[in-house]
Amino acid sequence: MPRLLAPSQSWLFSPRVDLAIFAGSALVSVALVLGAPWLGAVGDTPPWAWLLFVVCVDVAHVWSTLFRTYLDPVELRERPGLYLGAPLAAWAVGVAAHQVSSGTFWTLFAYVALFHFVRQQYGWVALYTRKARASAAERRLDAAAIYAATVGPVVWWHANLPREFWWFVEGDFLPGLPAWMGTVALVLHAVVLAAWVLFQIVRVVRGEGLQVGKVLLVGATWVAWFGGIVLARDDFTFTVMNVVLHGVPYFVLLFRYSRGRGEEGGYGAAGVLLRAGLPGFLLFLVALAFTEELLWDRIIWHDRPGIFGSLDVQLAPDLLALVVPLLALPQATHYVLDAFIWKPGRQPALLARLGWAPRVTSDGPPIATSSESAMAVPGRSD
Repeated sequence: MPRLLAPSQSWLFSPRVDLAIFAGSALVSVALVLGAPWLGAVGDTPPWAWLLFVVCVDVAHVWSTLFRTYLDPVELRERPGLYLGAPLAAWAVGVAAHQVSSGTFWTLFAYVALFHFVRQQYGWVALYTRKARASAAERRLDAAAIYAATVGPVVWWHANLPREFWWFVEGDFLPGLPAWMGTVALVLHAVVLAAWVLFQIVRVVRGEGLQVGKVLLVGATWVAWFGGIVLARDDFTFTVMNVVLHGVPYFVLLFRYSRGRGEEGGYGAAGVLLRAGLPGFLLFLVALAFTEELLWDRIIWHDRPGIFGSLDVQLAPDLLALVVPLLALPQATHYVLDAFIWKPGRQPALLARLGWAPRVTSDGPPIATSSESAMAVPGRSD
């Protein structure tokens, strides 16, 4: 058994939390998919599943970025250009794309979202490898494995359009990729992942052991993306496999950050949102997510009267080019800001707020956090 474990395990949060949010997310997704016939969820995603996974996980996790950005007065003062410019630029690009056509807007939006989802998985594995002080060769192999696990199934998806599901709206991904390219993509993805697995075996043979958290993360990513794209035969499977592994770890990241920032006295009056702990944190985000989806349904989609009622708003086509990018702005801003806000090199206090470095005080030595480590500065975690 000792040979199976690395001498120094590097966990992002803790063994229990890491196993729950990565391996646990994948296992729950698989269990839900296998249990779909008994849950009445074969085919289209039923209303209860749409509320749970799309609204309460996917949309709500987007709003959690508020705790890293707009709810923090100090953060706003430090980078006003970023926090004003990101939504303005995202809205302007969205309006321009929608002016070309509605399809152009949704295609652009789908590919930006896809890039964001892939990069988040890379960000998690990069944190593991850098926290473990892995060699440059191992970091490159880990990166190759996570990109193989995500991009391989996506290329196959493009080569096998149309499918029974889509990212945002029907026809948002561009068709035309020949089927043989999808086969090649899966073969290459299998070769890369096999090389990565072989390297983990070599580590065990050499007595270096496994970084369990990282191994389970890569495995969970492959299960979610291969199972949710290549093996999926309906929208429910794709939604569950796509959303849970993406949203749940991000909730944990933002709650950990907001708790650390709150201990410093951040958020001002908005700090009352954290006094109820994790339930209050999640309820606030779910309320925002539900409000957003209500506006989408009343103004644009008009397809869930059982949830949102039937008092619909009808807009002229010219107004849609302005309103649709505006409604999409929370997600678009989340995608843009995530490329900037998780860089400890620019804000060293970030690691302490996450519990990954000592907290420095002005009147004494550093205060060790519960999961202090000698993690090297990562490029980003999402």
